[in-house]
Amino acid sequence: MYYGNIKECDIADGPGVRVTLFVSGCRNHCKGCFNSETWDFSYGQPYTEETESRLLMLLAPDYIQGFTLLGGEPFEPENQRVCVKLLARLRKAYPEKDIWCYSGYLIGRDMIPGGRVYTEATEEMLSYIDVLVEGRFVEEEKDLTLVFRGSRNQRVLRLEKGKAVEELYRQR
Repeated sequence: MYYGNIKECDIADGPGVRVTLFVSGCRNHCKGCFNSETWDFSYGQPYTEETESRLLMLLAPDYIQGFTLLGGEPFEPENQRVCVKLLARLRKAYPEKDIWCYSGYLIGRDMIPGGRVYTEATEEMLSYIDVLVEGRFVEEEKDLTLVFRGSRNQRVLRLEKGKAVEELYRQR
């Protein structure tokens, strides 16, 4: 897996101060995507053990509320196999910090057995995620007033044990 960027002090992709990893590779190719360079699975730098160790170190300070995984597309099958190991390690090292993930895929359609991106790692990966922002970015539904998402079709879902239990920051 490759990654495009690591943000050490991100305040845009979830609540509080966060560490974020932008993975490379996305087949959704949403019109108006803010990060289209990460569609290429080989964009950026190779993800290595050193990368993972750096992420763990960056999460150590108390002022860091959590970790956000986005891209590109973390739920592309090629990325899941690496991301699930990272999330397991983060959850074990920092059980008090929250984990957010952004995906253009839908939890109830694409991430279920037989779904477009379902793999042997999907359910475990979802089990480590506290909040999933799901749905493709739709330029015609772009709304800058939304919290933690870019278009009205996207949903911010609180997960428990890999299942959606509540929609957060619901539009009014």
